[in-house]
Amino acid sequence: MVFAIICTDRPGALEIRKATREKHLAFLEQYKKAIQFAGPQLDVNGAPCGSLILLDVPDRAAAEGFAAADPYAEVNLFESVVVRPLRTVFRDGELVE
Repeated sequence: MVFAIICTDRPGALEIRKATREKHLAFLEQYKKAIQFAGPQLDVNGAPCGSLILLDVPDRAAAEGFAAADPYAEVNLFESVVVRPLRTVFRDGELVE
């Protein structure tokens, strides 16, 4: 099942994000087969202010475990983390219902 992991950075935490980025990317590399999309959300000035990950895992517990183990989460970068299941309707230019 696909889950959206929607993270919002704490205000003023950009330096924490920058300092932890390499560990975060190495963590994501371990899950590359399960990650359908991952990238930062940007503020109006184009600076990272959160993260969005679409993760294909067996269940909510796996998605929540992934989110908790992210190095960004471990350094308390996020103000909030929301994990929501998704149903794919459109992918790669095709309707997949």
